[in-house]
Amino acid sequence: MAEKKPKTIEIVNRRARYEYEFLDVFEAGIVLQGTEIKSIRKGNANLSDAYCWFQPDGLYVRSMFIAEYENGTYANHETRRVRKLLLRKPELRKLERRVKERGLTIVPYKLYLSDRGLAKLEIALAQGKKTHDKRESIKEKDNKRELDRMKKIPK
Repeated sequence: MAEKKPKTIEIVNRRARYEYEFLDVFEAGIVLQGTEIKSIRKGNANLSDAYCWFQPDGLYVRSMFIAEYENGTYANHETRRVRKLLLRKPELRKLERRVKERGLTIVPYKLYLSDRGLAKLEIALAQGKKTHDKRESIKEKDNKRELDRMKKIPK
């Protein structure tokens, strides 16, 4: 029998690449409730308003939307509750140091399920882009699109 490849769930904050320049990327686990992981497996999550910040006991993500599980009961979760991120201590110290000293920010970029079925959040240490940097990004994207069109058209 051929093995079935599980459908990979990947929720991406595409606006983050436009708004920020990523300096370093980390993979973090998330502390979730049962109905939250079920909702993520259905693809009902959104990272557009989410942001990360430090508390004395670790790194947290706030305002990440995970829709209520439709078959949930009274034990259903809050959609935009604060969720703790799981990182190793050296990674946390490095992130906290760089955020404090340089004024960088931590942006949640991608939410996906790992091979073992665990929800992982890809976070990026990022620096905000200026408007002229954004114009450069748009120009590069347009040039790439134009080149792809030129390659596609048979002559």
